[in-house]
Amino acid sequence: MIKIGIIGGTGYTGVELLRLLAAHAQADLRVITSRGEAGKKVAELFPSLRGHLDLAFSAPDPKTLAGCDVVFSATPNGVAMTQARALLQSGVKLIDLAADFRLSDAAVWKTWYGMPHACPELLAEAVYGLPEMNRDRIKTARLIANPGCYPTAVQLGFLPLLEQGLVDTQHLIADAKSGVSGAGKKIEADLLFCEAADNMKAYAVPGHRHLPEICQGLDAACGTSVKLTFVPHLTPMIRGIHATLYARLTKPGTDLQALFEQRYAREPFVDVMPPGSHPETRAVRAANHCRLAVHQPQGGDIVVVLSVIDNLVKGAAGQAVQNMNILFGLDERTGLDHPAVLP
Repeated sequence: MIKIGIIGGTGYTGVELLRLLAAHAQADLRVITSRGEAGKKVAELFPSLRGHLDLAFSAPDPKTLAGCDVVFSATPNGVAMTQARALLQSGVKLIDLAADFRLSDAAVWKTWYGMPHACPELLAEAVYGLPEMNRDRIKTARLIANPGCYPTAVQLGFLPLLEQGLVDTQHLIADAKSGVSGAGKKIEADLLFCEAADNMKAYAVPGHRHLPEICQGLDAACGTSVKLTFVPHLTPMIRGIHATLYARLTKPGTDLQALFEQRYAREPFVDVMPPGSHPETRAVRAANHCRLAVHQPQGGDIVVVLSVIDNLVKGAAGQAVQNMNILFGLDERTGLDHPAVLP
């Protein structure tokens, strides 16, 4: 059994992590921290876990966390980096679900997140936890940076094209839509039901925090610096991401369907759908899958990739559990091999 601790288990990604780990055959949940909810039973805050989890939230205690094999940090950006050194020094493996270790350059981090990095020396060691790119490195990591939701959907859609050098890397476009839970569990006017329902809008068009993360991964995939136009949108649904990706082909005549099928043939959580498909967010709801479809409209030189994930699962907690499974030599599907929820 894997002794597990969770720092900050009260947000949407935190409760999703609890849901998945409560049913994981090798998970031994030892501690769940929350300063604000310390002493309260998890099932009191999350009735959906009643009968599945008997733990209570506790105040953060370094000694208790040091007794775990792995700790998940499901805290806001800027928190995990203040605790990482101590956890790693105690021999604990750390999987951070926030953005603290996703960017390899501390100066870039400061530009996009508005604060200096607390442990820049760990950025070079941190392994970016997109299994479809970095599986071998994840196996031996101490510190895993769990990818963001938009970056997961966008990178998985573009990877086969960039790895084979088939598209113009200077004119990539990602038009992405997210459910409201992607903004986290917080009170803001534009996230209130009356504001978000029956409405859709773009936001952060000049630059979203996930942009440098996406570009960093795409750069690594093709060995050059890409130029990406990334426009996120808020949609009136609770969870789900739909990314429509555009690129101009530089090598016409490639069988794109075969390319995608071959690239992801052995990936348990990436589903390349049949030709002509249009994947929907409800087809991945509450599941750790990314479903992809590739199109070449009118046989022209523009390739369109459709990529859908659940932002809280493959885009957050599910991918974190997948990383844990890899880290401890388990079948990646352990605790995650269940179908999407319909309706």
